[in-house]
Order: sequence, then C-alpha cells, then structure tokens
Amino acid sequence: MRGNLRYIIALVMAAFAFIPYYCNTQKNEVTGEVQHVDMSADQEIALGLQAAPEMAQQYGGIHPDQKAGAAVERIGQEIVRSTKAGQSPYKFQFHLLADENTINAFALPGGQVFITAGLLKNLKTEGQVAGVLAHEIGHVVGRHSAEQIAKSRLTSGLTGAAAIGLYDPERPGTAASAAAAAMVGKLLTLRYGREDELEADRLAVDFTPAAGYDPRSMIQVMEVLQQANQGSNPPEFLSTHPNPGNRIQELQQEINTDYPQGLPANLKP
Repeated sequence: MRGNLRYIIALVMAAFAFIPYYCNTQKNEVTGEVQHVDMSADQEIALGLQAAPEMAQQYGGIHPDQKAGAAVERIGQEIVRSTKAGQSPYKFQFHLLADENTINAFALPGGQVFITAGLLKNLKTEGQVAGVLAHEIGHVVGRHSAEQIAKSRLTSGLTGAAAIGLYDPERPGTAASAAAAAMVGKLLTLRYGREDELEADRLAVDFTPAAGYDPRSMIQVMEVLQQANQGSNPPEFLSTHPNPGNRIQELQQEINTDYPQGLPANLKP
C-alpha cells in the first residue's frame, strides 16, 4: 500500500510538471515560433538585470578600458537599431568583461550581452565582433533562456516525481537510482540545444547585413574558435554554446540561401 501511494504521488507530481509546461505557450513575434515559455518579457528583463552583476563578477567584472567597452556597446546597439531586435521589448546592453584568458560570450534573458576580453582580442575586425554580438542577440530574441528555464522546471518536476517513485525506504539501494535520475535532469538543461545554436546563427545572418556588416565574418569567428580549441585551454564558448556540427557549412548555406545573387556591396568586414 505504501508503495502504491508513492507511485500515485509521483504521477500527480509528473502531471503538475507536464500540464503547465504544455499549456504555457507564447508566439515569438521575431521568429514566429510558438514556444513553451512560462515568463513574460518583463520577467526575462528583470531576471537578466538581477543576474548580470554576479555573472560579470565571475569574469573579473567590467573591463576598465572604457573605449573598448564603448565600441562593443556601439556595435551591439547598431545591430539592435537596424533589425527586428529593436522592435522587441528587450532592453539590450553590451558589456566587455575583464577576463583576458577566457574565450566566451553569452547573453542573459532580457538583453544583457557579454563578451570577454579574451575573445575580443582574438577578433580582428569589427564585423567579427558584430557576428558574435548578433549571435547572442539571436539567443535573446529567440527566447532560448526562457525556453531552457521552462524545460528545467519540467525536468525538475519529472525527476522529483521519479525520485519519489523510485525510492523505497525499505530498500536503500534505490536512493542511488533516484539520485541518478536527478543528475540526468540537471545535465539535460545545462546547455543550449543544437536547434537554439542554429537559430541564433540564422538570426545573426539576417542581423549582420541589416546593420552593415558582412555575415561571412561569423565564419571567421568559427575558425578562430576552432583554432583556439586545438590548444591546451579550449574556449569556454564551445562549452556554453556547443558546436552543433559543421557549423561553418551551415552558416555558408544560410548566407547563400538568403543572398543567392550575392551579398550587398560595401558591407563592413
């Protein structure tokens, strides 16, 4: 009887995880996609602003070079002003982080975008910087973090249900199975998925030319990351943004599809 009660509780918990996830959907005004998200744009903005100082501190804070920081902000805002990102409710700010050794860039929900000095010093042109920032803007307007949060809540609910269903106090060995289920749940939500990365790349291919930058610079960024990945200290960017496989080929194909007659003239490299 006690075991049956555990299973009933587990099923109820699973239902309480599934129902909100599948019922809470919103249409993304930038991508047109219907997404499983359970927070508003204002909540995303508030969450990003709240997390920004702590995230910056993990990379040594904001870089003291105000001129370089202003250049990053200028390039980012040019992309926002010139694209659908500027029509979104998000409040974009672009920050140069002081960490000279870590190669990374990331965006928080709501529009807080960061690039490390370690990545910036490996980029040779303004277009390459624009490519990185446009990709991160793509994650924001794609609401990828909000989707991940919703998935995390679903997974937490399901793994909690699994833990209750699997754990038997009269059989202590089942605790290991319950713990394993919880661990798997955490691992599933640690990174952006393949489709998130490809969508951010597709959006960046749209955004960069609209702001006057050559989207082929993004291919050069991928080459920089691949080269850095061959060293003893692989770029953190590739752990937070897993390479979806043959990304350079995907970018080239997207550029060819969007511009079959060739790219506009006078784009900044």
